[in-house]
Amino acid sequence: INAEYMGLLNSRLILNMSAPEGQAPAAAGGERGADRGGRGGRGGFRQGFGGKGGPRRGGDDKEWTPLTKLGRLVKAKKIKNLEEIYYHALPIKEAPIIDTLLEVNNKKLSDEVMKIVSVQKQTKAGQRTRFKAIIAIGDLDGHVGLGVKLAKEVQLAIKGALVDAKLNFIPVRRGYWGNKIGNVHTVPCKVTGKCGSVRVRLVPAPRGTGIVGAPVSKKLIQFSGIDDCYTSSQGKTRTVENFCKATFQALGYTYGFLSPDFWPVANFIPSPYAKHSGFLETKPENKPRVDRGDRPRGAGRGGRGGRGGRGGRD
Repeated sequence: INAEYMGLLNSRLILNMSAPEGQAPAAAGGERGADRGGRGGRGGFRQGFGGKGGPRRGGDDKEWTPLTKLGRLVKAKKIKNLEEIYYHALPIKEAPIIDTLLEVNNKKLSDEVMKIVSVQKQTKAGQRTRFKAIIAIGDLDGHVGLGVKLAKEVQLAIKGALVDAKLNFIPVRRGYWGNKIGNVHTVPCKVTGKCGSVRVRLVPAPRGTGIVGAPVSKKLIQFSGIDDCYTSSQGKTRTVENFCKATFQALGYTYGFLSPDFWPVANFIPSPYAKHSGFLETKPENKPRVDRGDRPRGAGRGGRGGRGGRGGRD
């Protein structure tokens, strides 16, 4: 037994002496990992697969690839304004749709961060803090949006709220106070929005009055393109999120009333999906894929099998 033990010690000593200076000898797991895509010298999964510098899927291409039928029509310039979408109540599920249509009509999108608050959740490990961003956007010409997003970092919350605001982009109807002279300048009728305990009422105002209201509601009304308006609010307006949502809801109700202007029978326009059905039937362009070489899927990763298991299982 002593002879076998001494032989084992001598073999380890020879391995240490054969390694170059400043470099530890490779373990048995590292030798096995050499044929598994370079998992590192520990032979386990601690170092990941292939190091930290691998390219991400999809590459660095920032070109928009639409995923919905509406996005395909907008990118192909089959739809050139937002009214075609709102007329048929088509859901907008991609933020670049708004950017593309505004760019086609030479309009700029204005945005402002209304509020950033920190929220906490009690967990077993302590308190988890996240940030909530509330952003209002508008083109100053009859369209406004409001977005809310939670994230671990402020920048991620702002970015997500901006995307959410574009998905909630709605039309705002404008009208006159008194005689119909000049351009539309105020809300067409009295409308009310509610969120939580906050109630916001918008009342038409004469030309030249301006927007009479708090800074929060005033900013949203300005983004919608309304120049003159009276406002009345009730409830806990210090809660900026509820105040913004109530004002946003009131602006959305401006198209909820059937005024005598809309009484005449209108000509029905076919839906863009029916009008461009031939274009939608064609196969969309394939997404860009990363070239992974000629090796088969799963090669170099320890011979993983299908979706389950860590490979090597028959």
